[in-house]
Amino acid sequence: MLKGIQRIACTLLGTGLLLCMGSSGAAEDGTRTIALRAAHLFDATSEGLRDDAVVIVHGGKIVAVGGEAAIPEGAEIIDLGDATLMPGFIDVHSHLTLEPDENYYRKTLNELMRNPTEMAFYAAANARRTLEAGFTTVRHVGGREFIDVGLRNAIAANLTDGPRILAAGNAITATGGSCDRPPFPAQRVAPLTPREGVCTGANQCREAVRDQIKWGADVIKVCASGGVLSYDPVDVPQLTRAELDAAIGEAHRWGRKVAAHAHGDTAARLSVEAGIDSIEHGSFLSEDTLKLMKTKGVFLVPTFMALDWVATNADGYPPNIAEKARVAAASHGDMFRAALRIGVPVALGTDATVRPDGHGRNAMEFALMVDAGMRPGAALLAGTSNAARLLGLDAEIGTLTPGKWADIVAVPGNPVTDIRATEHPSFVMQRGRIVRRNGVSLLR
Repeated sequence: MLKGIQRIACTLLGTGLLLCMGSSGAAEDGTRTIALRAAHLFDATSEGLRDDAVVIVHGGKIVAVGGEAAIPEGAEIIDLGDATLMPGFIDVHSHLTLEPDENYYRKTLNELMRNPTEMAFYAAANARRTLEAGFTTVRHVGGREFIDVGLRNAIAANLTDGPRILAAGNAITATGGSCDRPPFPAQRVAPLTPREGVCTGANQCREAVRDQIKWGADVIKVCASGGVLSYDPVDVPQLTRAELDAAIGEAHRWGRKVAAHAHGDTAARLSVEAGIDSIEHGSFLSEDTLKLMKTKGVFLVPTFMALDWVATNADGYPPNIAEKARVAAASHGDMFRAALRIGVPVALGTDATVRPDGHGRNAMEFALMVDAGMRPGAALLAGTSNAARLLGLDAEIGTLTPGKWADIVAVPGNPVTDIRATEHPSFVMQRGRIVRRNGVSLLR
């Protein structure tokens, strides 16, 4: 008898794919096949749940789902019991490279004093917590010294654990704008040369976009209005229409989508008119601007986690920032309800770094959106298929459908009736690798 010959069992899956297994249960290419079973399935193609909750994973991809998913002979079967299988969660407004801290002044000092290598270690820890929480993909909308680009590359090379990252590098901002560095006295802290993403005039803004792309940016972030936690007026437009046209147009020519930090209505409207892909925060958006966003298919990323924290803890901030926080939070809920009524597309983004415990608790955003008036199923879509569509990754992730990456989360019970179940994932899989099982992290 020839050595090395094994009995081969072949199963025709519902997708038409012929999967052949050796007697050991390992696929011929050396990867295992896993069959996931649970009580419910949220495939993110609609707001409802399915009861045919079976997902077959092979080679890091989903190969069959639901009633068509016959379990191949030799597959490893993981029965998750009274749980709901869902696509991996997606956070489209992340700042992993920033360290949360309830003390505003200590946070500012730490960001000033820590060198990039040290910050990279904090970022890696934040990335791990985020992945363990079920967020298998994030869009990183701005950081220092291209730490997000380095972290993205390290995760892709399996040097550290974390979600798939779409990195923006430095945000494009006006001098003194919300994404510029704080106004440290120049006699004590030498200004950087060249300035990180800072531009004046269309030509400089176009060049700033090219710089981010040169150093590895997947997406571009522009700071179109003032911010809450910065030193500028929160609703003032900071980039002109010509500057926005140059930055957004250049990014699109290079195949990059663009997110606009915009609390103020005028800044948001200028951004939408210039072709922006998403508006982040949007605290003061008018109904006219929201209707224009609906017409143009521009996503709203409301970041409730950040505004909820700064509003309820405003007294811990400098007086001018505390006042901005209260005013923005007071307007934000009404804006969001108007966006829902008008039908503006919504994607989940947390700005989790604003909260001292934010990284790893990103799923709070689901409940905060529901508390503000969103249907639970719609909130789940915002953090899965809608988010994938905004990122341009909907052919790869965002739904539990055959051919997509096996980014899969299981949460206890039924998240449509208990949205906070999303905050307690019992199982997390990223590209076919099990990250969390029985509620316990398996990361090294």
